[in-house]
Amino acid sequence: MNDLEQRLLAAHTDGKHATLVGLYQEAATAAPSENERAFLLTQAHVFALDTAHPDAPLLRQMLIDMGRETPL
Repeated sequence: MNDLEQRLLAAHTDGKHATLVGLYQEAATAAPSENERAFLLTQAHVFALDTAHPDAPLLRQMLIDMGRETPL
């Protein structure tokens, strides 16, 4: 298990949803495929919405740009 995986698991265990936004964004940056990147960005977006995180609109736009979300 690498450091990022350990930090993700710790944040989940501790219920630190705002921290998970950044960790999932970090994981998406390192994702080996577009499908994995989209999945990780979706997770970041869900936690961003849950915590009213300021990156929520940016994450949604990234998913729209990837064709994984529909514009309103």
